[in-house]
Amino acid sequence: MRARKRRGGVWVTLLPLYLFTLVFVAGPLVYMLVLSFQTRAEVWGVVNEFTLSNYANIFQPVYLNTFLESFKLALTSTVLICAIGYPFGYFMAKLSPVWKGRVMLLLMIPFWTSSLIRLYGWIIIFRANGTLDKLLMGVGLTEAPLKLLYTYPAVVVGMVYALLQFMILAVYSSAEKLDWSLVEAARDLGATPIRAFLTVTLPLTLPGLLSGVILTFIPSMGLFFIADILGGNKVVLVGSLIQDQLMKAHNWPFAAALSVVLMALTSLMISLYKRVTHTTELEGLL
Repeated sequence: MRARKRRGGVWVTLLPLYLFTLVFVAGPLVYMLVLSFQTRAEVWGVVNEFTLSNYANIFQPVYLNTFLESFKLALTSTVLICAIGYPFGYFMAKLSPVWKGRVMLLLMIPFWTSSLIRLYGWIIIFRANGTLDKLLMGVGLTEAPLKLLYTYPAVVVGMVYALLQFMILAVYSSAEKLDWSLVEAARDLGATPIRAFLTVTLPLTLPGLLSGVILTFIPSMGLFFIADILGGNKVVLVGSLIQDQLMKAHNWPFAAALSVVLMALTSLMISLYKRVTHTTELEGLL
């Protein structure tokens, strides 16, 4: 009787979670999938007619190029974020508890401000005769204002700025759990600092690095507002394409098909992450 009551209590506790997941997560995903196979109406809305043309249109050069550009931007941003965030998170884990708290506070402060406001701050920096131009001309590195705003590098900087904290925190959480005695043992056995890092530190912190890659690569595929603000109309991402199909063209089935493909790519990245981390854990046990 007691076991049954406990099971009943557990089900009562989990029921709201299951209902929330079913209504607000599974429901919209199923609706989006069904919508992607429907036909666009001539004036407004959709017609309940099955079609594969929405997915076939994705392979048109203009739309396929958008996916390729989004992937290239995400890859470039992720590589830069890894190059900056991994050393930051690694050395942050080696700080004293007092300095860890201070650095953590500095990382959290940007989250207290709207991301749009922070991005508009980059407009002030990158615009002609802006803060960066005045600084470069003041030290004599440039003679005329640079055209940095509404360029591809400006979008990359915005992506790195918006997502860098996620990489740092992911690497930090992994490096903080690292058994530093293993690194010292490798050094005592004659390994150089670089070899000890590549054979001990990097494999043990790889799950954190991969988590950071997932947390940065996937959002950078769809953060279209960064490309709109810092890149103008010159950099078009998949997210921008989906927004245009919804708000301007009112082609909801095609927007749903784009969303399904983007979701499939995201799921592929997550499955690869799980496979790599599982393999790393098995190698660590062996």
